[in-house]
Amino acid sequence: MIVVAGWLATDIWRWLGVIVGNRLREDSEILIWVRAVATALVAGVISRLILFPTGALGTSPLALRIAAAATGFLAFLYFRQRVVVGVLVAEVVLIAGWYLL
Repeated sequence: MIVVAGWLATDIWRWLGVIVGNRLREDSEILIWVRAVATALVAGVISRLILFPTGALGTSPLALRIAAAATGFLAFLYFRQRVVVGVLVAEVVLIAGWYLL
């Protein structure tokens, strides 16, 4: 019963999104606003993970976390904006820095 109720509650909004989404222009004001809010939310979550981490990441120094994020971002830009490359480079820097300390 819970699965069916959860499916019904979310499926209506998905269909409404498909119907309304077909009528929106990609450069409309509302879509630009939604994209800006989504980008701000992602940036907030990433900065919270870097500045105030929990768990094992919290034991690493702040300078190492910032260096890993910056290096990952530079690799992302250098390798034609490939997210996988940026994430992997940041992880390698973080893990290597953690072992060296």
